[in-house]
Amino acid sequence: MSIANIRVPGNSGSRIRTMSKVNSRELLHRFYPESNVSGFSHVDGMVSFYTQITSALRSSDIVLDFGAGRGEPLQDDDVDFRRNLSNLQGKCAHLDGCDIDEAILENPFLDAATVIEPGAPLPYPDARFDLIVARWVFEHVDDPQATAHELLRVLKPGGLIAAITPNKFGHIALAARSVPNGLHTRMLASVQPGRKPQDVFPTRYQLNTRSTLRKAFGHSSEVFITYGSSEPAYHFGSPIVYRSVRWLDKHLPAAFQPMLFIYIKKRDNAS
Repeated sequence: MSIANIRVPGNSGSRIRTMSKVNSRELLHRFYPESNVSGFSHVDGMVSFYTQITSALRSSDIVLDFGAGRGEPLQDDDVDFRRNLSNLQGKCAHLDGCDIDEAILENPFLDAATVIEPGAPLPYPDARFDLIVARWVFEHVDDPQATAHELLRVLKPGGLIAAITPNKFGHIALAARSVPNGLHTRMLASVQPGRKPQDVFPTRYQLNTRSTLRKAFGHSSEVFITYGSSEPAYHFGSPIVYRSVRWLDKHLPAAFQPMLFIYIKKRDNAS
């Protein structure tokens, strides 16, 4: 959820991007006064998500970061508490990471990194992992059934999949789906100041509803889903937009909240 500061020497646009980051932080501090102390708000989605993960994580666990990328959440996060909370390296016995993007090979927060092919089986043996984390990945999945099958195959019985992803029927996903994938980078540069182009990927929203998640994973697992929101991330640097999105998140029914927090426990007797 952090907003990155991009500086391009000799480029006047860098001043705009830098000011956008300052504005984003100022908006956070203005609308969430507690963030002036901690650096994050009481509704911070990443703090909530990784608190749940940390509560279940054991030092003996083997963990997979599915769709780990270049490690952007850690590399670009300037809040020490949130960065340390979401860094699982050293908190478990081994941390694998995989992604279709070769940028994963530069990720310094993994014990091992693997580039995978879209649609191909995961290059891990059956029942290898105690925990699989998927942060902002499910919205990019093309084949929900195949993805679920592979994740469950490499997960140990009794193991946990923890994922955070946009709700297909939330206002963020609805807005994103109204814009062609080819224009997402340009659009995000305006509505989410500081978002780096290399961190923008095509979205599919094939695994982003309660029904599709239960259909894909529920045959051999317990699926727990919570709807939620965090502080506004898409606001054009405008206090009016920021306030409006905050009001919308507060008053929308649960089914239309922008985020899904997903926890999938593979049954002990599942193969």
